[in-house]
Amino acid sequence: MIYLDHSATTPVDPRVFEAMKPFLTEQFGNPSSVYRAGQDVRWAVEDAREKIAGLLGAKPREIIFTSGGTESDNTSIKGVALNRGNGHIVTSRIEHPAVLKVVGWLEKQGFEATYLPVGSDGLVDPDGVRKSIRDDTIIVSIMHANNEVGTIQPIEEIAAIAHERGVVFHTDAVQTFGKMPVDVEKMGIDLLSLSAHKIYGPKGTGVLYIRKGTKLDPCVHGGHQEWGKRGGTENVAGIVGLGKAAEIAMMEMASDEKRIRGLRDRLETGLAGKITDTLLNGHREKRLYSLTSICVKFVEGEAMLLRLDHEGVAASSGSACTSGSLEPSHVLLAMGLPAEIAHGSLRFSLGKANTEQDIDKVIEVLPPIVEKLRAMSAFPR
Repeated sequence: MIYLDHSATTPVDPRVFEAMKPFLTEQFGNPSSVYRAGQDVRWAVEDAREKIAGLLGAKPREIIFTSGGTESDNTSIKGVALNRGNGHIVTSRIEHPAVLKVVGWLEKQGFEATYLPVGSDGLVDPDGVRKSIRDDTIIVSIMHANNEVGTIQPIEEIAAIAHERGVVFHTDAVQTFGKMPVDVEKMGIDLLSLSAHKIYGPKGTGVLYIRKGTKLDPCVHGGHQEWGKRGGTENVAGIVGLGKAAEIAMMEMASDEKRIRGLRDRLETGLAGKITDTLLNGHREKRLYSLTSICVKFVEGEAMLLRLDHEGVAASSGSACTSGSLEPSHVLLAMGLPAEIAHGSLRFSLGKANTEQDIDKVIEVLPPIVEKLRAMSAFPR
């Protein structure tokens, strides 16, 4: 299989797996236990916490381990909202469902929300954020980079605007952490979500960064774990794996970027030269180096994916969380694309193991797939 869906999930790095193994077998103690077997495991959890904190420019006490990006997003937005009891929320129309559905749920509880538009390049206008903030605004949540088109948002500027009005700023950094530097102090971030399985770590583990002094209610109630901000026995093996994956990502980030960016550019140039009537989605410069999103006119994205799969190529149409839906991407619609064009979207997200041969294979097999599907297509041309 030629795997080109790393924005959906990544394989576990063998080095990460080796770090996790002892905590799946002989080192099985509960980190809340006071005896040695528990405290040995507690040391591993705190070591991972310190690693993550150092990589984010945070303090260890500001790092809370969760089950992943979705829980971190939920806890950030619900936690601030429930702590306040009422108020106004600002977000964008292209956020991940883990943000949009939370905000929608809070609206049903009596909160109000503003969903900011984006330009055709997928960028949120910081001035739009400024104009949307009201006296009762409690939180602004804008993702660092979009998971479908890769556009990187000006979150440092947006955070500064939120702070001018005394508003908490949250960002979903699931797609950027491990691919580019993220410094919560420099960027002015109050709450940040990340997930292990996007950086060659295990599924089911994530982090919520909570700046000291930020008030929010926990969403998972239980024991005293994570300083009362997230109950439940910690997923020790997953946490150790996340710490190791983050450590590796930061060491190899620069070399990975150079190589993977070259592969992405090779893919885009090759497909553009062989397939007519295509659109490249997202900002041309301010985007993730590992992702390319295209729309192929007069053909369905799902049909292309099925035929690519038959050729041994794994990609996606839009984001992984909505790939089972026949609805066009909400991100592409928000960027102004007509539904009939948005239906023809493909997302290729590249990773460490991809090679020039992988890219050349896609450039070889996709054009005839498109040609055949267009010949059968009911779309008007």
